[in-house]
Amino acid sequence: MVAKFNIITIVIFLICYAYQFFYIPIVLLKKDKKLSDGKRNRIAVLIAARNEEKVIGNLIDSINNQDYPKELIDIYVCADNCTDNTYDVAAEHGAIVFQRFNTAQVGKGYVLNFLLSRIDWRKYDGYLVLDADNVLSENYITELNKVFSSGYNIVTSYRNSKNYGDNWISAGYALWFLRESRYLNEARMELGTSCAVSGTGFMFSRSILEKCSGWNFFLLTEDIEFTIYNVVQGEKIGYAKNAILYDEQPVTFSQSWRQRLRWSRGYLQVLGRYGKELIKGIAQGSFSCYDMAMNIAPAAILTTISTAVNLGAAVRILITGGSWTGFITSLLVLLFNLYCSIFVIGVITTVTEWKKIYCYPVKKVFYTLTFPVFMFTYVPISIAAMFKKTEWKPIEHKRNVRLTEILGQK
Repeated sequence: MVAKFNIITIVIFLICYAYQFFYIPIVLLKKDKKLSDGKRNRIAVLIAARNEEKVIGNLIDSINNQDYPKELIDIYVCADNCTDNTYDVAAEHGAIVFQRFNTAQVGKGYVLNFLLSRIDWRKYDGYLVLDADNVLSENYITELNKVFSSGYNIVTSYRNSKNYGDNWISAGYALWFLRESRYLNEARMELGTSCAVSGTGFMFSRSILEKCSGWNFFLLTEDIEFTIYNVVQGEKIGYAKNAILYDEQPVTFSQSWRQRLRWSRGYLQVLGRYGKELIKGIAQGSFSCYDMAMNIAPAAILTTISTAVNLGAAVRILITGGSWTGFITSLLVLLFNLYCSIFVIGVITTVTEWKKIYCYPVKKVFYTLTFPVFMFTYVPISIAAMFKKTEWKPIEHKRNVRLTEILGQK
């Protein structure tokens, strides 16, 4: 019985996510399209910062070093409940800084709402959201603006890593985001469906801000909420593949657990709030709604159910004294198939993005092998997210490096 259930689980996974494997040849076989510079838009950069004195200076410097006209960029930082020198460091590097002290409403969504309430947002064409630990390629805003000027009201970018080579945890995060950029968003862009915002490195227009009546996205994953809200409204999010940012990934499992638990819980919150609208969109033929639904729902739900069934079977065998042979074989087949599927994704991403992964070659190979293990750790996290109340907590950033230092890593 358990063996049949595990086979059914694998089949459902394939049905839900097979389309993402078809994304791969679409990306690899497509021809590059050149975009003109278009209109030079006036941009407000919005940065939420909680005790980020070690890293925020490099971000602001990388913004000031852009090849985009400096007179068209204003940098706004919210020093949110800071107990360090974030305010002073950001101001010294040229940002306009506001202080916020509110421990009742925590999270990036509230900080963005605060920032937009403090600035004259009507004088800007676009609003670029960045995290304090980011570092930008020198042509980042220029490339983002090309897609923005071509007709997209929301544009996301290519997300790379400052610390890929630290360990299997930082590499697991980084490889997933590289895959998301290249083999999800780039394929979506090519097919003319909606891309998805992923935490940082995205820009939206004044018309979007007006349509949303300001920034009113306060769930644990405000980026996913922002994405889904706009997708169900019929908005298509664009992707600027040549706009590359680098961010810092966690290196300890405890920090990673806390962050991904928040993400998993946030996905469930978004599903609860927008699930009906996604289903309605799917029924009306929206592939973007289907695509977004697959990114927030089935994996966690299937994982939880599958784990519960297999644990139940194990308990039954212990109580009744039954045979373990069939159960263990079925479980190993399930894990092997999932490992191979994730490993293939990791290999393809590592090979095609090889030159953009900044660490020793042996680490690139080794972390491809550990990538499925990193993804497997989502199993207990997804289960915990179903039952555990989760709150937003800051992630500590320590990697104080400039763009030249990132690119110089072996």
